[in-house]
Amino acid sequence: MSSPTSPPIAPAGPAPFDGRLAVGLFGVLIAALTSGINDRVTDITLIDTLGVFGLGHDEGSWISTGYAAAEVSAMLIAPWLAITFSIRRFAIAVTVVFTLMGLLIPLAPNLPALLVLRVLQGLAGGALPPLLMTVALRFLPWNIKLYGLSAYALTATFGPNLAMPLAALWTEQSDWRLVFWQIVPAGFIGAALIAYGLPQDPLRLERFKQADWLGAALGVGWIAMLVIALTQGQRLDWLASPLIVAMLLGAAVCLPLFLINEWFHPLPLFKLQLLERRNFAFGLATLCLFVVVASAGGAIPAAYLIEIQHYRSLQVMPIALLIAVPQLLLAPLVAFVINRRWLDSRYVLAAGLILLTVACTGGAFITGEWIREDFYLLQMLHAVAQPMVVVPLLMNATGVIAPMEGPFASAMVNALRGLAAVVAGSAVENFMTWREHLHSNVLLDAVASRWHTLAPPRTSVPITELAERVRTQAFVLSFSDAFLALLLVIAVLFCILVILPKRAYPPQPPVTP
Repeated sequence: MSSPTSPPIAPAGPAPFDGRLAVGLFGVLIAALTSGINDRVTDITLIDTLGVFGLGHDEGSWISTGYAAAEVSAMLIAPWLAITFSIRRFAIAVTVVFTLMGLLIPLAPNLPALLVLRVLQGLAGGALPPLLMTVALRFLPWNIKLYGLSAYALTATFGPNLAMPLAALWTEQSDWRLVFWQIVPAGFIGAALIAYGLPQDPLRLERFKQADWLGAALGVGWIAMLVIALTQGQRLDWLASPLIVAMLLGAAVCLPLFLINEWFHPLPLFKLQLLERRNFAFGLATLCLFVVVASAGGAIPAAYLIEIQHYRSLQVMPIALLIAVPQLLLAPLVAFVINRRWLDSRYVLAAGLILLTVACTGGAFITGEWIREDFYLLQMLHAVAQPMVVVPLLMNATGVIAPMEGPFASAMVNALRGLAAVVAGSAVENFMTWREHLHSNVLLDAVASRWHTLAPPRTSVPITELAERVRTQAFVLSFSDAFLALLLVIAVLFCILVILPKRAYPPQPPVTP
């Protein structure tokens, strides 16, 4: 690496797969799942946390924003750092830092300290999911690589859906500090397993001479500014806020500069040339859109039950568990099914999209009388469909990636997936707010036009009760519209499936001369 144009050194050859390496990989899985669960649990319980610290909503919203911006930014640079310092060293370090921050956060004396600790935890936690994909692509032998990818799929299906039950458990049945301390045992166990099982690569500090510093600055810049704009936009009234305008303009300037830099840099963070491979481009597009469907599919029923039926979080827990728990069996089962050369994984993916279509169509018929049990069938359809989508698309996307290209693919997949999760949350929240306001106005206009026939003494319905009925119906209609909007996203997924991917075959043994 004496010359800035010299090719990057290939990573060390794969270590023989044995029980010790399997233990190390399991440690990375535990750490990555813990990171995803922590992200969602702390976000769900934000109101409780703010109450304990005596903070208002406006100042407290920056706690979630800082964590999200740091988390997605770390996903961009983590694979490069892991190769430079060695996967084992880097994985142990970020897992320990992530865990220690969780231990310290409940002890924060004030808001600035709380923000700093959350940002540091976001940086460490965001580095863990890319490491899981990196080690799966590098260390797993061909005959079980799909099972490793199914384990990675759990970070998109199992972890987020387990967050609601855990949030309800810690806030209603236990000490609130367990919201943050729940990660401590799993974090230290994961770090210990990684230290025991992963092989130790040498330090490659010479990579700093060829580091993509400009790309890192531009990439972190546009991602962080976009996340801030998306998470704070509704609160600050979008373009009416100078801060949001500045963030959006900054992201719009940094993004094209970042892409140009990455295309020409000899050792980029994003290897954009990978997008020339049709199946990898398909995997990225599908994963980002799937994150929207999966996030909304779990969030809408919970929001309905809490807002309309006034359920407590603990009462909503069963519908979240209906999606989360089956993933532990269904994800490896789907990997087992598509790990057959005679079965085209695209048909499995299409079948999963059909099940999601049925689930969202059923949700569109929601009424104000629905209770928890009415969602059970829809949630079971989601539980079966999600691994049928995620595992095949990961096989299609990574099947065209060589082991030494794993860090590049991991950075792109995880950074865009993390950003998609932020976009999904913001889009669903803003869409439902817009539709609720629209339906409220339409319903109020209808009530006003007929008020002469409804006004007392002709009706015994108090005006406050009538207003509550209008509000409830407007919310129900907005939930129905959200399910219909998901059908549009699924339709786009079907179009991408038809246009982009070529058939991908299961991993094959390497050809020996």
